Amino acid sequence: MTAENTKDKKPGGAGGSVSAPQKSGNEALALVKDIAVIFVFYIIFSTFGWTSFHIPSGSMEPTLEVGDRIFVSKLSYGYNRFSVYFDPSFIPEDRLFADAPERGQVAVFTLPKKGYEDFIKRVIGLPGDRIQMRAGRLYINEGLVERSLVREVKYTSYRGNQRRVKEYDETLPGGVVHRIYESTDSGLYDNVGPFVVPPGHYFMMGDNRDGSSDSRNLNDMGYVPEAYFVGQADITTFSLYDCDQGKDIFCPIGIPLGRFFNSIE
Repeated sequence: MTAENTKDKKPGGAGGSVSAPQKSGNEALALVKDIAVIFVFYIIFSTFGWTSFHIPSGSMEPTLEVGDRIFVSKLSYGYNRFSVYFDPSFIPEDRLFADAPERGQVAVFTLPKKGYEDFIKRVIGLPGDRIQMRAGRLYINEGLVERSLVREVKYTSYRGNQRRVKEYDETLPGGVVHRIYESTDSGLYDNVGPFVVPPGHYFMMGDNRDGSSDSRNLNDMGYVPEAYFVGQADITTFSLYDCDQGKDIFCPIGIPLGRFFNSIE
Protein backbone atom coordinates (compact mmCIF):
# COMPACT_ATOMS: atom_id res chain seq x y z
CA MET A 1 0.00 0.00 0.00
CA THR A 2 1.21 3.41 -0.79
CA ALA A 3 1.02 6.22 1.69
CA GLU A 4 -1.51 8.96 0.98
CA ASN A 5 0.15 12.13 -0.36
CA THR A 6 -1.28 15.11 1.58
CA LYS A 7 1.25 17.67 0.38
CA ASP A 8 -1.14 19.50 -1.99
CA LYS A 9 -4.29 19.30 0.10
CA LYS A 10 -5.82 22.51 1.54
CA PRO A 11 -7.87 22.87 4.69
CA GLY A 12 -11.57 22.59 4.20
CA GLY A 13 -11.95 19.29 2.42
CA ALA A 14 -12.08 18.18 -1.21
CA GLY A 15 -11.36 20.61 -3.98
CA GLY A 16 -9.37 22.99 -1.77
CA SER A 17 -12.40 25.04 -0.64
CA VAL A 18 -11.84 27.87 1.85
CA SER A 19 -12.99 27.17 5.38
CA ALA A 20 -15.89 29.13 6.90
CA PRO A 21 -13.69 31.22 9.26
CA GLN A 22 -11.43 32.29 6.38
CA LYS A 23 -14.38 33.22 4.19
CA SER A 24 -15.96 35.32 6.93
CA GLY A 25 -12.65 37.07 7.53
CA ASN A 26 -12.25 37.92 3.83
CA GLU A 27 -15.80 39.30 3.64
CA ALA A 28 -15.21 41.49 6.70
CA LEU A 29 -11.96 42.81 5.20
CA ALA A 30 -13.72 43.59 1.91
CA LEU A 31 -16.47 45.45 3.78
CA VAL A 32 -13.88 47.53 5.67
CA LYS A 33 -12.16 48.38 2.37
CA ASP A 34 -15.47 49.42 0.79
CA ILE A 35 -16.30 51.67 3.75
CA ALA A 36 -12.81 53.20 3.61
CA VAL A 37 -13.17 53.97 -0.11
CA ILE A 38 -16.61 55.55 0.45
CA PHE A 39 -15.23 57.63 3.34
CA VAL A 40 -12.25 58.87 1.30
CA PHE A 41 -14.53 59.73 -1.64
CA TYR A 42 -16.88 61.62 0.70
CA ILE A 43 -13.99 63.63 2.20
CA ILE A 44 -12.68 64.54 -1.27
CA PHE A 45 -16.16 65.43 -2.57
CA SER A 46 -17.08 67.53 0.48
CA THR A 47 -13.70 69.31 0.50
CA PHE A 48 -13.43 70.19 -3.18
CA GLY A 49 -17.05 69.97 -4.38
CA TRP A 50 -20.13 70.38 -2.23
CA THR A 51 -20.85 69.77 1.42
CA SER A 52 -24.08 69.59 3.36
CA PHE A 53 -25.28 71.88 6.14
CA HIS A 54 -28.51 72.15 8.11
CA ILE A 55 -30.27 75.35 9.16
CA PRO A 56 -30.73 75.52 12.96
CA SER A 57 -32.15 79.04 13.39
CA GLY A 58 -34.51 81.52 11.77
CA SER A 59 -31.98 84.26 10.93
CA MET A 60 -32.29 83.64 7.17
CA GLU A 61 -36.10 83.38 6.95
CA PRO A 62 -37.85 83.38 4.53
CA THR A 63 -34.98 82.35 2.22
CA LEU A 64 -34.03 79.43 4.46
CA GLU A 65 -36.29 77.79 7.03
CA VAL A 66 -35.32 75.99 10.22
CA GLY A 67 -34.81 72.33 9.33
CA ASP A 68 -33.67 72.92 5.72
CA ARG A 69 -30.74 70.82 4.52
CA ILE A 70 -28.61 72.61 1.96
CA PHE A 71 -25.70 71.96 -0.38
CA VAL A 72 -22.86 74.50 -0.20
CA SER A 73 -20.42 74.85 -3.10
CA LYS A 74 -16.75 74.84 -2.09
CA LEU A 75 -15.84 75.70 -5.68
CA SER A 76 -17.29 79.21 -5.43
CA TYR A 77 -14.56 80.93 -3.42
CA GLY A 78 -11.54 78.62 -3.76
CA TYR A 79 -9.85 76.49 -1.13
CA ASN A 80 -7.93 77.05 2.11
CA ARG A 81 -7.82 75.51 5.60
CA PHE A 82 -11.48 76.30 6.21
CA SER A 83 -12.50 74.20 3.20
CA VAL A 84 -11.29 71.09 5.04
CA TYR A 85 -12.95 69.33 7.96
CA PHE A 86 -11.66 70.39 11.39
CA ASP A 87 -9.88 73.44 9.89
CA PRO A 88 -6.35 71.92 10.14
CA SER A 89 -3.86 74.60 11.17
CA PHE A 90 -1.05 73.23 8.96
CA ILE A 91 -3.06 74.29 5.86
CA PRO A 92 -2.60 78.03 5.12
CA GLU A 93 -5.44 80.56 5.08
CA ASP A 94 -4.31 81.86 1.66
CA ARG A 95 -6.77 80.64 -0.95
CA LEU A 96 -6.07 78.43 -3.93
CA PHE A 97 -8.16 79.31 -7.01
CA ALA A 98 -9.61 82.25 -5.05
CA ASP A 99 -12.77 83.96 -6.26
CA ALA A 100 -14.22 86.87 -4.25
CA PRO A 101 -17.76 86.70 -2.84
CA GLU A 102 -20.30 88.85 -4.66
CA ARG A 103 -23.01 91.06 -3.24
CA GLY A 104 -26.27 89.21 -2.74
CA GLN A 105 -24.81 85.72 -2.47
CA VAL A 106 -25.82 83.53 0.47
CA ALA A 107 -22.59 82.28 2.00
CA VAL A 108 -21.38 79.97 4.76
CA PHE A 109 -18.39 81.15 6.77
CA THR A 110 -16.63 80.25 9.98
CA LEU A 111 -15.60 82.44 12.89
CA PRO A 112 -12.49 81.36 14.83
CA LYS A 113 -13.32 83.86 17.59
CA LYS A 114 -16.59 81.96 18.17
CA GLY A 115 -15.05 78.49 18.39
CA TYR A 116 -14.89 77.97 14.61
CA GLU A 117 -18.68 77.79 14.46
CA ASP A 118 -20.22 77.96 11.00
CA PHE A 119 -22.73 80.68 10.09
CA ILE A 120 -24.85 81.47 7.03
CA LYS A 121 -25.79 85.02 5.99
CA ARG A 122 -26.13 87.15 2.86
CA VAL A 123 -23.26 89.24 1.47
CA ILE A 124 -24.44 92.84 1.74
CA GLY A 125 -21.30 94.97 1.90
CA LEU A 126 -18.09 94.57 -0.12
CA PRO A 127 -14.65 95.87 0.89
CA GLY A 128 -14.73 99.68 1.01
CA ASP A 129 -18.55 99.94 1.09
CA ARG A 130 -20.34 102.25 3.50
CA ILE A 131 -23.31 100.48 5.12
CA GLN A 132 -25.97 102.07 7.30
CA MET A 133 -29.41 101.26 8.71
CA ARG A 134 -31.83 104.17 9.15
CA ALA A 135 -35.34 103.56 10.46
CA GLY A 136 -35.19 99.96 9.28
CA ARG A 137 -34.02 100.84 5.77
CA LEU A 138 -30.73 99.69 4.33
CA TYR A 139 -28.35 102.20 2.74
CA ILE A 140 -25.31 101.16 0.71
CA ASN A 141 -22.84 103.89 -0.21
CA GLU A 142 -25.48 106.48 0.75
CA GLY A 143 -28.01 104.98 -1.66
CA LEU A 144 -31.33 103.68 -0.34
CA VAL A 145 -31.87 100.01 -1.15
CA GLU A 146 -35.33 99.63 -2.63
CA ARG A 147 -37.87 97.24 -1.18
CA SER A 148 -41.45 96.45 -2.15
CA LEU A 149 -44.09 94.89 0.11
CA VAL A 150 -45.15 91.38 -0.89
CA ARG A 151 -47.49 90.45 1.97
CA GLU A 152 -47.94 90.19 5.70
CA VAL A 153 -47.16 86.83 7.29
CA LYS A 154 -48.40 85.42 10.59
CA TYR A 155 -46.76 82.22 11.79
CA THR A 156 -45.45 80.29 14.79
CA SER A 157 -41.66 80.43 15.06
CA TYR A 158 -39.54 77.33 15.65
CA ARG A 159 -39.34 78.45 19.30
CA GLY A 160 -43.11 78.43 19.59
CA ASN A 161 -43.60 82.22 19.54
CA GLN A 162 -46.35 83.87 17.53
CA ARG A 163 -44.88 86.25 14.98
CA ARG A 164 -46.28 88.78 12.54
CA VAL A 165 -43.92 90.18 9.92
CA LYS A 166 -43.93 92.03 6.63
CA GLU A 167 -42.32 90.25 3.71
CA TYR A 168 -40.51 92.42 1.17
CA ASP A 169 -38.66 92.01 -2.10
CA GLU A 170 -35.35 93.84 -1.64
CA THR A 171 -33.24 94.85 -4.66
CA LEU A 172 -29.53 95.19 -3.97
CA PRO A 173 -27.09 97.24 -6.08
CA GLY A 174 -26.17 95.01 -8.99
CA GLY A 175 -29.70 93.69 -9.39
CA VAL A 176 -29.99 90.77 -6.94
CA VAL A 177 -33.61 90.56 -5.72
CA HIS A 178 -34.34 88.56 -2.58
CA ARG A 179 -36.97 88.27 0.15
CA ILE A 180 -36.61 89.70 3.66
CA TYR A 181 -38.71 89.75 6.82
CA GLU A 182 -39.24 92.91 8.89
CA SER A 183 -41.32 92.82 12.05
CA THR A 184 -40.59 96.49 12.84
CA ASP A 185 -38.52 99.38 11.49
CA SER A 186 -37.38 100.38 14.96
CA GLY A 187 -35.68 97.18 16.11
CA LEU A 188 -32.34 96.66 17.81
CA TYR A 189 -30.27 96.98 14.62
CA ASP A 190 -32.61 99.25 12.61
CA ASN A 191 -30.68 102.44 13.38
CA VAL A 192 -26.98 101.60 13.33
CA GLY A 193 -23.88 102.66 11.44
CA PRO A 194 -22.43 103.94 9.28
CA PHE A 195 -20.03 101.03 8.85
CA VAL A 196 -17.08 101.22 6.48
CA VAL A 197 -16.10 97.70 5.42
CA PRO A 198 -12.31 97.16 5.78
CA PRO A 199 -10.19 95.81 2.92
CA GLY A 200 -10.44 92.03 2.60
CA HIS A 201 -13.64 91.90 4.69
CA TYR A 202 -17.39 91.62 4.03
CA PHE A 203 -20.55 92.88 5.72
CA MET A 204 -23.02 90.04 6.27
CA MET A 205 -26.72 90.26 7.17
CA GLY A 206 -29.56 87.83 7.75
CA ASP A 207 -32.72 88.08 5.64
CA ASN A 208 -34.79 88.00 8.84
CA ARG A 209 -33.70 91.53 9.69
CA ASP A 210 -35.18 91.68 13.19
CA GLY A 211 -34.20 88.08 14.00
CA SER A 212 -30.54 88.06 13.03
CA SER A 213 -27.37 89.00 14.89
CA ASP A 214 -24.87 89.76 12.14
CA SER A 215 -22.27 92.30 10.99
CA ARG A 216 -24.45 95.09 12.36
CA ASN A 217 -23.19 93.98 15.79
CA LEU A 218 -19.47 94.77 15.68
CA ASN A 219 -18.98 93.37 19.19
CA ASP A 220 -20.25 89.96 18.14
CA MET A 221 -19.93 88.97 14.46
CA GLY A 222 -18.60 92.17 12.96
CA TYR A 223 -16.89 92.23 9.57
CA VAL A 224 -16.05 88.80 8.14
CA PRO A 225 -12.56 88.27 6.61
CA GLU A 226 -12.58 86.73 3.15
CA ALA A 227 -10.31 83.94 4.39
CA TYR A 228 -13.12 82.65 6.63
CA PHE A 229 -15.59 81.95 3.81
CA VAL A 230 -16.40 78.26 3.34
CA GLY A 231 -18.69 78.28 0.29
CA GLN A 232 -21.82 79.56 -1.43
CA ALA A 233 -25.22 78.09 -0.58
CA ASP A 234 -26.61 76.59 -3.79
CA ILE A 235 -29.72 74.49 -3.18
CA THR A 236 -31.95 72.99 -0.52
CA THR A 237 -31.88 69.22 -0.79
CA PHE A 238 -34.63 68.26 1.64
CA SER A 239 -36.11 69.70 4.82
CA LEU A 240 -37.35 68.80 8.27
CA TYR A 241 -39.30 72.06 8.43
CA ASP A 242 -42.21 71.97 10.90
CA CYS A 243 -45.34 72.32 8.77
CA ASP A 244 -47.35 73.37 11.85
CA GLN A 245 -45.75 76.83 11.74
CA GLY A 246 -48.53 77.96 9.45
CA LYS A 247 -46.56 79.46 6.56
CA ASP A 248 -47.71 79.15 2.96
CA ILE A 249 -45.46 76.16 2.21
CA PHE A 250 -46.57 73.07 0.27
CA CYS A 251 -46.81 70.38 2.99
CA PRO A 252 -48.87 67.35 1.90
CA ILE A 253 -49.47 64.98 4.85
CA GLY A 254 -47.02 67.00 6.94
CA ILE A 255 -44.05 66.62 4.58
CA PRO A 256 -42.55 70.01 3.51
CA LEU A 257 -42.12 69.14 -0.18
CA GLY A 258 -42.21 72.86 -0.91
CA ARG A 259 -38.74 73.11 0.68
CA PHE A 260 -37.20 70.29 -1.38
CA PHE A 261 -34.68 71.07 -4.15
CA ASN A 262 -35.08 74.85 -4.23
CA SER A 263 -32.28 77.02 -5.61
CA ILE A 264 -31.09 79.55 -3.03
CA GLU A 265 -31.27 83.13 -4.25
